[in-house]
Amino acid sequence: MQVREVMTQDVPLISPFDTIGEAAKLMYKLDAGCLPVAEDDRLVGIITDRDIAVRAIAAGRGPETPVGAVMSNGVCYCFEDQDLDEIAANMADIQVRRLPVMDRDKRLVGILSLGDIAASRDVGGVALSGIVVPSSQHNQSDAGGLYYTL
Repeated sequence: MQVREVMTQDVPLISPFDTIGEAAKLMYKLDAGCLPVAEDDRLVGIITDRDIAVRAIAAGRGPETPVGAVMSNGVCYCFEDQDLDEIAANMADIQVRRLPVMDRDKRLVGILSLGDIAASRDVGGVALSGIVVPSSQHNQSDAGGLYYTL
């Protein structure tokens, strides 16, 4: 099974120049924990609810803070035509809950989440068991395997 068969499509984007207040409102409306950040039709990062809480609010920044100031830059991603089992195993290895999905022209075509994987079949259990193991330090930019970073 390929990633494209289970990923969430039609993912809204946010600009690095939009505010974290706008990002939070959009996340709330969509019931989403992250938004891909795009500039000039290219993925440049991702902003998560955790980025807003830890990098912005906890640091004393307000809702007018630009998304680009607190977003994660070294974002891991996968390709839509990759094997879902391999991607699920790698998600467990690097302990991420969601991945942007790109086509081979490096255009965002969706997001793959643990929920997507779990709904698809048993492979979700493999990813979930690896991701929920506490790590001493989580850094997406250190990912290996079948992942690519911006």
